[in-house]
Amino acid sequence: MPILEVKNLKKIYTTRFGGNRVLALSNVSFSVESGEYVAIMGESGSGKTTLLNIIAALDKPTEGEVFLDGKSLSKVKEKEISAFRRENLGFVFQDFNLLDNFSVKDNIFLPLVLSGKSYAEMNLYVQPLAEMLEISDLLDKFPYEISGGQKQRAAVARALITQPRLILADEPTGALDSRATDGLLKIFSKINNDGQTVLMVTHSVKAASHANRVMFIKDGEVYHQIYRGSSSDNEMYQKITDSLTIISTGGADDE
Repeated sequence: MPILEVKNLKKIYTTRFGGNRVLALSNVSFSVESGEYVAIMGESGSGKTTLLNIIAALDKPTEGEVFLDGKSLSKVKEKEISAFRRENLGFVFQDFNLLDNFSVKDNIFLPLVLSGKSYAEMNLYVQPLAEMLEISDLLDKFPYEISGGQKQRAAVARALITQPRLILADEPTGALDSRATDGLLKIFSKINNDGQTVLMVTHSVKAASHANRVMFIKDGEVYHQIYRGSSSDNEMYQKITDSLTIISTGGADDE
């Protein structure tokens, strides 16, 4: 069974006074298997962030359903949704979303604090993550004292510390320079190779070229997909570039 199933999603936004209706998603269906690394690409306004927000249970579809491990998100009670999200999903954002008045360690601890874990238990979780992400020497620093790349590594640690079923990443390299981007993409590849399922929204061809599958959203629908197969990152980069060119000028078929 897929870890994530998205079925016939439709999302219509209505302006404040009901004057205009904006179709953000028209009919989106796809599934993600456990252990996959999937990137979602599309022009601004194509609906990819709306899609991610619905999968994250931060927004609700007008029609259609999202299933995580076979459970419909629509069946999760409103008072339970935060706990459900915290226990099943890990989030990595473009702007890091770290709290400046918390140390790096306390930022990483936050999801476990909200889950009621003891300090001793939290320490057991954080040490191996900090070593893997090479931030062990940064744990007592504050976000304003470290670089963008280091902040994003801390954000990845925070996302992973609950051992989530699915990592959702929204433009995770968007605020990083090329060196920090390379480091972060290696981390995503490593955690995916270790079995973590990753779904990433990105504008970056370079970021998407590390995924095993790339979905292209256009006009609120999944318009095209490409699969890595035996392709290298460089070959995947070229496939994505070619697909973006084709999509911008006309039709495309699944590869």
